[in-house]
Amino acid sequence: MISQSIALSNWNNGVIMIAVFAFVCAALVFFLVKSMSSNDRNKGEEPKER
Repeated sequence: MISQSIALSNWNNGVIMIAVFAFVCAALVFFLVKSMSSNDRNKGEEPKER
């Protein structure tokens, strides 16, 4: 009876950490795609001389 009432693990912290990690990964992919697409617009321009 006692072994059924004792929680052996707590999943709350792990679930929160996985959600934060997934959000950070999604944000990095978004910024990477955004930066790659913004560089395509600048291809037609000639580089400026110093």
